[in-house]
Amino acid sequence: MSAAVCTTAVYYGPVINPESLTNFHALPRCLIAVSPDGNIAWIEDDVIRSELEAALGQHGLLQGDYILTELKPGEFIMPGFIDTHIHACQVPNLGVYAWLCVFDELKIHLMLICLFRGGEDQLLDWLNNYTFPTEARFKDMGYATRVYPDIVNRVINSGTTTSCYYATLHLEATKILADVIHEKGQRAFVGKCNMDRNSPDYYVEPSAEESLESTEALIDYIQGLPRTPSGEALVHPIITPRFAISCTDKLLTELGDFAESVPDIPIQTHISENPKEIEETLELFPNASSYADVYDQFKLLRNNTILGHGVYLTDDELQLIVTRGAGVAHCPASNFNLSSGMAKVGKMLDYGVKVGLGTDVSGGNNPSMLYTIQMASTTSKMVAIQSTGEEEEGTFTNKRLDTATLLYLATLGGADVCCLKHRIGSFSTEKAFDALLVSVRDDTGNPAVWGYNQGRDPTEEPHSRYEDKDLKEWFQRFFYCGDDRNIRRVFVQGALIGGQEFQG
Repeated sequence: MSAAVCTTAVYYGPVINPESLTNFHALPRCLIAVSPDGNIAWIEDDVIRSELEAALGQHGLLQGDYILTELKPGEFIMPGFIDTHIHACQVPNLGVYAWLCVFDELKIHLMLICLFRGGEDQLLDWLNNYTFPTEARFKDMGYATRVYPDIVNRVINSGTTTSCYYATLHLEATKILADVIHEKGQRAFVGKCNMDRNSPDYYVEPSAEESLESTEALIDYIQGLPRTPSGEALVHPIITPRFAISCTDKLLTELGDFAESVPDIPIQTHISENPKEIEETLELFPNASSYADVYDQFKLLRNNTILGHGVYLTDDELQLIVTRGAGVAHCPASNFNLSSGMAKVGKMLDYGVKVGLGTDVSGGNNPSMLYTIQMASTTSKMVAIQSTGEEEEGTFTNKRLDTATLLYLATLGGADVCCLKHRIGSFSTEKAFDALLVSVRDDTGNPAVWGYNQGRDPTEEPHSRYEDKDLKEWFQRFFYCGDDRNIRRVFVQGALIGGQEFQG
């Protein structure tokens, strides 16, 4: 695990801080103090440079008591991204030709994985043709040991401070993933997939009993991982029925009964991603009135349930989800890539559904939350364009999502879906310092960002003070054109764990 902060860390400069679905703060001269335990000790919104030492002194900090990081022009700090839906085991499936060996006792199945160009197959065919063979490789613990560190590094360096990870159905490989995440210091939820039917014979659990048993073993293992010096766990277990189609009634019954006995452990699964998926689900569960009702009947729909996708949720389902307090992980890149459709996120928000964003790699073709944000923006615009006007509109329904809303979904919204809004997603006293230090300076090398370059504008005054309008411009350039090159440092619980400047 990354080294803990050993003294008070103080950051001075521009800060972006989300507040609500409709507002965020752009603070050009913000002072944030982070305690040795990684929590925010205090924040001063507007401190001019000449009064910096006085402000620190008022909080009892004298020289030698703290380490000061003063941001350069073109840099700012913002909360880290929260990815509410990602398949760690599918990252190797991103756009690669490969022969895949699936070891099933003494048999070796050779399958050619074709280049995934973003939508040759829809969901169910894609799972069988590409995804299940890739995931089956993790039966080999040596393979898991080799690839999971690189996968987690890529996710962290893309600016994701908290991830809701789906692993494979393999217990030991999922333990390896949890170990890697813990060692690298990321905040995460890690789940072993439950799937005892409608899967290839080389990639399916033999029984509901064994599926539940391995889930309980994983939970015990993750809860036994060392905690931070303050006693907080960063890696959490999460119950993970892959989706209703892959689980027998018996398995869902046992998972629901078990979940009822551990109410604080969250649940993650998929819902209403694809029309054919919905059709097959309702055929398998004829007593259910809807896809959401399937999970509700099995006691798997509650305040800490994270539902991936929700492209085709009905009004009744939205109301049920709100009643149960569950959240939705919006995965726009995946929904485009697999030709699934476009989720009506605005309508969900008007209903009061908790919504976060998910990369859904490798259905989504990029582990970057920035890319997901940009695709969420595009999705909302397309939904607005295609609106017939027949549907009653609210604050967000059938409207494009603006910068404040997208920022909220990627940070505080995701925290709310994960039931961690009290700890992460924004900056306030006693919350964890999970943060990104972002640069839009030209020296980052991102050609898509027309960044800060002192001297480019001949009218610019030397050492001129920038204002909130400058910061908002920098932020928008990063938000809509940025990539991992602009993410210089990634912090979780106050510790530096990634980014372009990280030497770890």
